Amino acid sequence: MPIPESQLETWSHQGSIARSRDTYATIKRVLEAADTGYAARDFEVFLQGSYGNDTNIYAESDVDVVIRLDSVYYYDTSALTPQGLANFNDNLIAGTYPYVDYKGHVIAALEKSFGAGAVKAGKKAIKIDAAGNRRSADVVPAAQFRRYRSYSIYNTEDFEKGICFFTTSGDRVANYPKQHSENCTAKHQATRSLFKPMVRILKNLRNKLISDGSIPEGAAPSYFLEALLYNVSNEKFGGSYLDTMVAVINWILSADQNKFVCANHQYYLLGDSSAV
Repeated sequence: MPIPESQLETWSHQGSIARSRDTYATIKRVLEAADTGYAARDFEVFLQGSYGNDTNIYAESDVDVVIRLDSVYYYDTSALTPQGLANFNDNLIAGTYPYVDYKGHVIAALEKSFGAGAVKAGKKAIKIDAAGNRRSADVVPAAQFRRYRSYSIYNTEDFEKGICFFTTSGDRVANYPKQHSENCTAKHQATRSLFKPMVRILKNLRNKLISDGSIPEGAAPSYFLEALLYNVSNEKFGGSYLDTMVAVINWILSADQNKFVCANHQYYLLGDSSAV
């Protein structure tokens, strides 16, 4: 039985905005307080994830916040030529603010305002429990990450700027949330403002399939669904939601999926996730 247009219309709606906005504003004020252990250093606080990209649905509760340290950076120099790598190494100045200290200072700042019982450090992010009108949130203490393309003898450097953080097992995770957000917004504008509603429809459909037992919990994460739709040709977005759904799915099934990229344009979406 086809999904009626009325159901797709309901699924297209954005979830809570006011509570998420207020939650983010509260956490941002805490992280930007003048008495934190990192206050004298350069950093930036911003949203990522569904709320940051306006693709959140009613079933989602967590607000994803990044605090990116900019006075220290980590890097990937694998694309540099031997001479470029030599130039980079000649000018590299070792950092003096270890990530573990920085993360500890972020945790301390959150615990001071929300209480130690409400703040829990996980493998990747720091979880803040919901309370009152405040939604639950995940805070990622990240540092600036640079993926270098070139580095000349004249100290002219070309790199893609993202974020990175370290899991509790010591693994480094690099990502590019600002590029993802900017590219998704451009896609939305280029598709008659249908891209983000279609992402929300797919996320609600995924949740329905999970609740029905048709697919397992954790299948088709939101980041993947956004990237999957990002690759679809712009002209496939048009008409009713049902028309767009059919056109989008048919395009995905017939396309060369090996060429699909993440919305940040830094990695391929499928396969070994190698750099673009």
